[in-house]
Amino acid sequence: MEMLSLDRLGDEIAELSVHLEAATARLLDLIREFDARGGWNSGFSSCAAWLSWRVGLDLGAARERVRVARALETLPRLAQALARGELSYAKVRALTRVATPETEERLLAVGRAGTACHVERIVRGWRRVDRIAEARETAHRHQSRSLRVYQDEDGMVIIRGRLAPEVGAVLVQALTAARETLYQQARQTFASLVDEETPPIEQQQADALALVAETALHHGIDPGAPGERDQVVVHVDAPVLADPDAPGQSVLEDGVHVSAETSRRLACDASRVVMQHGRDGRVVEVAARTRTIPPALRRALHHRDRGCRFPGCGVRFGQGHHIRHWAQRGPTTLSNLAMLCRRHHRAVHEEGYQLEREPDGELRFRRPDGRVLPDVPPPPKVPDDPVRVLRTLNDAEGLVLHGRTATPGWLGEHLNVGWAIDVLHPLAR
Repeated sequence: MEMLSLDRLGDEIAELSVHLEAATARLLDLIREFDARGGWNSGFSSCAAWLSWRVGLDLGAARERVRVARALETLPRLAQALARGELSYAKVRALTRVATPETEERLLAVGRAGTACHVERIVRGWRRVDRIAEARETAHRHQSRSLRVYQDEDGMVIIRGRLAPEVGAVLVQALTAARETLYQQARQTFASLVDEETPPIEQQQADALALVAETALHHGIDPGAPGERDQVVVHVDAPVLADPDAPGQSVLEDGVHVSAETSRRLACDASRVVMQHGRDGRVVEVAARTRTIPPALRRALHHRDRGCRFPGCGVRFGQGHHIRHWAQRGPTTLSNLAMLCRRHHRAVHEEGYQLEREPDGELRFRRPDGRVLPDVPPPPKVPDDPVRVLRTLNDAEGLVLHGRTATPGWLGEHLNVGWAIDVLHPLAR
């Protein structure tokens, strides 16, 4: 009776595991759709970063979930095997590293026949053969490298190029780091606000490239004093700073127009020089340069706010924002300042979001329509019996799951990886 009880216990473990694998397939479907529709694009740097925040996954595990979810879109046989509980997520995760629509069927057979350890060993051997084939293309890729930078008719700068993989990897890492600095741990919000809060990935990449360029120049890749020489100059009339609807100029040094709100955002936390012009337009007086936020006050601001104050953001680096702009006689004091990252500084100035300090000292953010921004979304409700709910959902899908659904066909024989790769890999000799 004791052995029978243990057998039943083992079957229960195996059956519940299969139910979890089937649920994982559904989870990956949802992640893939959420990723494709940009649901994470509410200030987060990636779908993996959103999963890490919203679901509590380790960031590395979250990246793998997103990678597998994307891969399964073109691998329907592997996706179905996971959904039916025939393959574990561990096996599918390994197989998607090398599987293509052309090789999916034979790799599915590997997953069904062997253990997860077998699958990992086959995949490692498979990738070694792939690397040999990839090495033949290296010289051709190097010869095809190029980069063009030119200005369009409307003043926008267009960049087109092809980089060697190792150079491209450096660029991608730099852009990823810059995007994480700008957008990581963005504000917690409801799904209805997703598209309103954060630009699409292409615009995030553009912002990241700007930060990479600014950082490179600041650290002096060119001789001279980069902190003073390499800067963006905006010419804006004082009435425009005080009232964006007022007439007047707001242009870059080369004459390209920018909006009045853009000038107000840049002027929040930047050096400024006040120039007085005569009636003929010539400069008749130039005041000494002043910095909006003195270093000591900036240190106090960083110490108090500890990063961007936009709800749920948490980016550690940011810019000082005048709650009441200094052009409207707002004082440059700690109580009139708030730290905002670049993304949310733009949102407050140019996208209609509002910021005010309550009498108790707390900050209050509002959407463009005036509604108060919530700090965090409500947590999902967990059912009293989640296992029963899971079984019910799988039963509703017509799945017949039991303790031997995921049992491999391995009978204990030795695995010859070299022979297996020779038989399976289309490029193996």
